[in-house]
Amino acid sequence: MKLKEKDIRPKKIFNEFLHLASLDIKKYFGKAKNKINCVACNQKGQFSFKKMNFSYCECKNCNTLFVSPRPHEKAFLNYYTTSPSIKFLATHLYKKTEKVRKNKIIKPKAKIIFDFLKKNKKTNYTCVDIGGGYGIFAKEISRLLKRKSVVIEPSPNLANVCKKKGLIVIQKFLEEVKKKDLPAVKKIFTCFELFEHLHNPSKFIKNLKQIMQKGDLFFFTTLSSTGIDILTLWENSRSINPPHHLNFFNPKSIEIFLKKNNFKILNISTPGKIDINILKNDQQFIKDRFWKNFILNSNEVEKNKMQNLISSINFSSHLMVVCQK
Repeated sequence: MKLKEKDIRPKKIFNEFLHLASLDIKKYFGKAKNKINCVACNQKGQFSFKKMNFSYCECKNCNTLFVSPRPHEKAFLNYYTTSPSIKFLATHLYKKTEKVRKNKIIKPKAKIIFDFLKKNKKTNYTCVDIGGGYGIFAKEISRLLKRKSVVIEPSPNLANVCKKKGLIVIQKFLEEVKKKDLPAVKKIFTCFELFEHLHNPSKFIKNLKQIMQKGDLFFFTTLSSTGIDILTLWENSRSINPPHHLNFFNPKSIEIFLKKNNFKILNISTPGKIDINILKNDQQFIKDRFWKNFILNSNEVEKNKMQNLISSINFSSHLMVVCQK
């Protein structure tokens, strides 16, 4: 069956999560904030809109969307380890959608990685999943690679879930992980929908590079600022939901960012499946006349064709990257 937004974001549960997050903002994020430049190219951003007391700027050089000024890192550390909304994420949202995520997202993603390794004759790699969440991906890639995966997960609730599934767990933020914490084998590091959460992407990628061995791979997905649903809905996009999503790179800016940090880029794509479905669900916020007309008057076959086109020309909001140290 075709993947739809409601499969991974059941409306009632997702709205409750957003409500809890709005309450957590008042508790965890005060007025102390620092202005920052573009997280991709370091150029000065231009204010675009404010959402739930978080200001979003757009870089006119590379079109990255990012939060600035930005609350201090300590506030985010406290939030991700102790907040009610993050606990709700683990105990309700992830749990409710575990089966559909596994079958429609995780298994295909693990197969993409497995096939990539096989096609490029890269053998005997161990997966290190950063921000492993519910441990679904780590279990699936372990099965394909026939090697036990490692999960890096700072949240106590999610780390415990992974431990109960028999996974090797490092309960730390990636920035705190040392090379000695990891097995001395060839590794493919993975992280899914994490880059948009990072307080300091440069700090993250620099530390990742330090714990990687030469030839190790990094495979990740994130949200793209030039994805058609995000561009069309903009401040009304539910994908832009502070305090969780701070950084929106795109195919152009992620290339700038990775090259600046001396990574070899192997592939950049946007294999998204639900951009058009998101626009259909939030059509009341669409201002652009073309997209409003298309969503209202196109049939399912035409919507599917448009989705495939968007993904093939790198304008889906689901961004996938493979690079190498």
